[in-house]
Amino acid sequence: MRRTRILIAGCGDVGTELGLRLAGDGHEVWGLRRNAAVLPEPLRRVSADLTDPATLEELPEADYVVYAAAASQHDEDGYRRAYVEGLGNVLDATATWTSPPRRVFFTSSTGVYGQDGGEWVDEESETEPKRFTGRLMLEAERRLETSPFPSTVVRLAGIYGPGRLRLVRQVREGKATLPPGPSYTNRIHRDDCARVLAHLVALDLEGRTVAPVYLGVDDEPAHRGEVLRWLAERLGVEAPPVSHQEQGAGKRCRNDRLLATGFRLRFPSYREGYEMILREIGYRQS
Repeated sequence: MRRTRILIAGCGDVGTELGLRLAGDGHEVWGLRRNAAVLPEPLRRVSADLTDPATLEELPEADYVVYAAAASQHDEDGYRRAYVEGLGNVLDATATWTSPPRRVFFTSSTGVYGQDGGEWVDEESETEPKRFTGRLMLEAERRLETSPFPSTVVRLAGIYGPGRLRLVRQVREGKATLPPGPSYTNRIHRDDCARVLAHLVALDLEGRTVAPVYLGVDDEPAHRGEVLRWLAERLGVEAPPVSHQEQGAGKRCRNDRLLATGFRLRFPSYREGYEMILREIGYRQS
């Protein structure tokens, strides 16, 4: 019996972690990126450029496609090429396959929501992004919706985890500032990102219902100030000063739909996630 074949287009940090998990479950996994030589075994390597259709003409046919690219250029042009055009190129290439994929997954962002008053949002909330990042993610989502393939969008919150130490460094170096008022943030650990996607692939393989959209966030939206104070305490440094710059109250993202599928997070809040990070980097309080 042929193993399930899965193509991860844009196989970076999250994609590589996902690929290793899927391969560990017995699937045949192909990782696509410009320099695929850096991918670890047992991932099978495809060197191609998502923004260059000519490099995608001979993609290996797969039962599932996971589009998990990250923009290398953080401006409007970079986002359009990575998400809207890149996804479109992969969908066009996939449309030429002998057998269509069972489902295409796309890692989008909670930035598609424009709410900024502390509101709760879920998959049914209005999507009226205020920034180009959210607008282009939403455009990519709609491009996927018009494809001939069953599809699922996973809107991820701020990803943190191994190697993503910006917030830790800012607190440790005294460069962070507390918001002047309540300002909700939403996040998800890198490992849980990969686990969510692997879980949804497994659900589809089992013939269970997979919804068109899920929010990929942890269980506990938290005030930015709360997270920064907690990190300062763990790092044994002074709490950051309060900024005088006005900030919105943010939004609170619900993951009820994801949890209803039976999924449980390894890192349900920032506390478990950052505790692991501090242990991994060998930090010890003085």
